[in-house]
Amino acid sequence: MWRRKLLNHIMMGLSTLSALVSILFLVWILKDLTVRGISAINWEFFAELPAPPGEEGGGIRHAIYGTMVITLMASAIAIPIGLLAGTYLSEYARHGRFGLMVRFLSDILLSVPSIIVGTFVYALMVRPMGTFSALSGAVALAIIMIPIILKTTDEVLQLVPDVVREAAYALGAPRWVVITKVVYRGATAGIMTGIILGIARIIGETAPLLFTSFSNNFWETNIFRPMATMTVLIFNYAMSPYESWQSMAWGASFILTVFVLILNMLSKFLFRGRKYG
Repeated sequence: MWRRKLLNHIMMGLSTLSALVSILFLVWILKDLTVRGISAINWEFFAELPAPPGEEGGGIRHAIYGTMVITLMASAIAIPIGLLAGTYLSEYARHGRFGLMVRFLSDILLSVPSIIVGTFVYALMVRPMGTFSALSGAVALAIIMIPIILKTTDEVLQLVPDVVREAAYALGAPRWVVITKVVYRGATAGIMTGIILGIARIIGETAPLLFTSFSNNFWETNIFRPMATMTVLIFNYAMSPYESWQSMAWGASFILTVFVLILNMLSKFLFRGRKYG
């Protein structure tokens, strides 16, 4: 008995120490990011385009706009596909061989490095089109986002008790009504959480955008042309020799981190207390 208690205390101590070390590094990163990022943020940061290299001033308005456009397009592609595919797996192919195969392939796609997705879309869209574009960037991010929504939707729909479905069938409701009016309503919290987590996942991606949307130092609204994003701007500005650009990279990093933090907090707290079924 004393050996098991001793082993338990040792493992608890190691687990607590590991958690504290993780929190320490997180606080350290957030502290540096906050101190350096806030000092770079002002009205010009949001309202102006970049200044010429080596000159002070300017902002990242074009990159904020590009990030919003590409993220919205990626969401518009990924959410319907992921939601419908997850519904099919849960409601029509829960125990079938085809459903098992789709789940397996989805898990593989979920673990594929994002840079591989970027090179795939580069070969699929960028080379045939002859140019980088915001549309190809959105497709790359959508490919990353689809398995997240698919897996979340599949799992949360299966958490809805079967007795709820059976009660709806007993009242004479057709299958599509049972799914849309009963099952979806019971799993709304989980589905929305998956969508929010998917957006939080793609909004911080850099590698696939380097191969697809590339970047642009000017204001661009054509989705068939290269478009700036905050992640690629951070990548480029952080390596530049100009202190003003490095400062803007810190500011953009801070804004992006705060936005992802807000999305994760929404996924944790916005729908808490909701029950399935």
